[in-house]
Amino acid sequence: MRTETQMETESQSAVTQEFTLEETEPKFRFEPGALMAVDIAGTTHEGHVRPNNEDHYMVIQFGRALRVLETNLNPRLIPADYDLTGYGMVVADGLGGMAGGEVASRTALTKLVELVIDTPDWIFALQEPEKLETVMDRAKERFLKIDETLKTKADIDASLSGMGTTLTTALTLGDNLVIGHVGDSRAYLFRDGNLTQLTKDHTVAQELIDAGLSGSDPVARSMRHVLTAALGSLGARIQPEVHRLRLKEGDQLLLCTDGLSDMVDDKTVTSLLRNSSSAAKVCEDLKTVALAAGGTDNITVVVARFGLPETM
Repeated sequence: MRTETQMETESQSAVTQEFTLEETEPKFRFEPGALMAVDIAGTTHEGHVRPNNEDHYMVIQFGRALRVLETNLNPRLIPADYDLTGYGMVVADGLGGMAGGEVASRTALTKLVELVIDTPDWIFALQEPEKLETVMDRAKERFLKIDETLKTKADIDASLSGMGTTLTTALTLGDNLVIGHVGDSRAYLFRDGNLTQLTKDHTVAQELIDAGLSGSDPVARSMRHVLTAALGSLGARIQPEVHRLRLKEGDQLLLCTDGLSDMVDDKTVTSLLRNSSSAAKVCEDLKTVALAAGGTDNITVVVARFGLPETM
């Protein structure tokens, strides 16, 4: 006999897997010094149930550049142009009530930008182990500072008491990818037809699964929204998850809040990424399927597609 949970899952799967959506032209861009071409986009929606959107996302481009405007040096002695370009992607899902969740996720993103801008020496040479370690240490430290900022803000304003947010970040520089994460938003890598979750959900459900309980067990499913780590709200010192991977041609990176991952199964996500022709279109397609499956939460999606410059 099927349980109510199983019937719900089967119904959701039937809705999501039937979607076939039209294609659009790819929109890869190649910036000097980026080393890889990228097609990147994001979208968000409040869903069908929530009165406001407590999710926030951001896509940024950053770089270092030098241009020789005038000189009497022999042109062979120095480069006329020098560029290094990278990209950053962030999603945050606020929690803590109507105003609190929205304020928390917004504050997390604005504080992150502030911390990056205030860093006096941006590191671009991730091939060197000691510099990569510094970048990863800084990422962890920024999560901790955002956590402190949110707690201080809530202490000052009682109406924001209990507010918090998930935060999942991705930094790409050349073929280097650095992921930072706290909470139950997710980062996925789609490579060679396979979808891999790069982050671990910081939830009671995941702890039960790690202890041996099946992910389809009703007890585990009932605990999937109970967070064990978030920025701001849980009091205990967080331990951000930060790790580095190498990108290759054809990779796709997906960042999303649980408004997508709860509503759309991995099989459907894989199908849409495999058949996508642009990041913007697959973002819209994923959002559309999540809404069709119920849209019970805010939905935020960021997708980056990577290629080699000479093939674009």
